[in-house]
Amino acid sequence: MTAAQPARTGRSSTRLSPSRRARWRALSRGFFALQALLGAIWWILVATSPVVRAATLGGLPAAPLAVLDVPLFVVTSALAAAAIREAVPVLTAWTCMIALFMAGYATVTTTAGLGAVLMIASAVGTVLAGAQLLLGSVPVRRVLIGPLAFRRSPRRDRRELLASTFAQIIVFWTLFLVVIPVPVVLLENRWRLDVSLPDGSSGLGRTVFSGADEAQLVWSLAAWAVAGAGVLLLIAASALGVWSAYTMASIGRGTPLPSAMPRALVIAGPYRYVRNPMAMAGIGQGMAVGLIAGSWMVVAYALAGAVLWHLLVRPPEEADLAERFGDPYLQYRAQVRCWIPRRRPVPVRRGLPTGSFRVGPA
Repeated sequence: MTAAQPARTGRSSTRLSPSRRARWRALSRGFFALQALLGAIWWILVATSPVVRAATLGGLPAAPLAVLDVPLFVVTSALAAAAIREAVPVLTAWTCMIALFMAGYATVTTTAGLGAVLMIASAVGTVLAGAQLLLGSVPVRRVLIGPLAFRRSPRRDRRELLASTFAQIIVFWTLFLVVIPVPVVLLENRWRLDVSLPDGSSGLGRTVFSGADEAQLVWSLAAWAVAGAGVLLLIAASALGVWSAYTMASIGRGTPLPSAMPRALVIAGPYRYVRNPMAMAGIGQGMAVGLIAGSWMVVAYALAGAVLWHLLVRPPEEADLAERFGDPYLQYRAQVRCWIPRRRPVPVRRGLPTGSFRVGPA
C-alpha cells in the first residue's frame, strides 16, 4: 500500500466558477418552478379527492389552509422560480413552519403522516435552493467548523491514530445507525406510514408459523428475506468502513474527522477502487438498518444523506484535497470514480497513480 506526500499547487479553489454558479442557480429556479406546479396540483387533488385529503391533511380544514398556503407556498414558489429574491425568505419561513406544524400534528393525531413527510422534504429543498439564489451557494464552509472543519491531522503515533479512528467509528455508528434511525422508525409507525401485512400487523412482527393464510405467509417470508439482505449488507458495508478507516489511519496518518484529514494522499486499499469508500460504507449501513427494521423512511434517510453529502460536503472536501496534494490528487480523481468502483485497482507507482492524466470534472 502506498501514499503520496502533499504537493501544494494553489490551482484549486472552493469557490464555484461563474458557469457552475449559473448552472446551480438555474437548478434552484427549476426546483421552485416544480414545487409551485406540484403544490398547485396537490391543492386541486385535495379539493377533489377525499383519499389525498385524508392522507396529507388528516382532519385539518382544507379551505382555511388553502387561503394561506396558496399565496405563501404556491405563489411564492413561482416568484422564486422567476428569480424574485424577496420571495425566498417568505417561502422559506412558511415552508419550515408548516413542516414543523405537520410533523407535530401527525405525531399527536397519527394522521396526515404523508403530508408531514412531503412538507419536511419541501422545507429541506427550499432551504438549499433558497441559499443558492440568495447567497450564490450553500454556505457549507460556515457550517463545517470546529471538529468538522477541514484541517490536516497533527503528527501522532500510529497507535494513537488507530485508537482515535476506531473511537470515532463507534461514535459515528452509534449516532447514524441507532440514535437517528430509532426515532425515524418510531415516527414512521406513529404516522402510520409503515409497511404492514394485509391484516395490519408488521411483517417482521409476525411468525411464518402462526397459521397465516397464503398471502400473509408470502408477505412474512418476503419481510424476512429483506431483513436478511439487510444483515448481509450491514456486514459488508461495516467491513468496508473498517477497512477504509484503517487504511486512512495507517497510510494517510489521518482520521475520518475533517479536522484530522490525512497528511498523505491515500491511494491504497479500497481507495484504489473508489474515491469515497467510507461514504459508500456509511450509506450502505444506513440502508441496511432500514431493511432490517423494515423501514422505508430509514432507507430514504440514508439515500437523502448520500445526496446531501455528494452535493454539499464532497465539493469542498475534494477542493481541499486538490489544494493540498495538487496534481497527484487531480490525476487520481481523473482515474478513480466517486461512487462506481473500478473493476481493477488503479495502477500505482511510487505512491502516485499511473496512466493517462486528464484534469476535469469527476
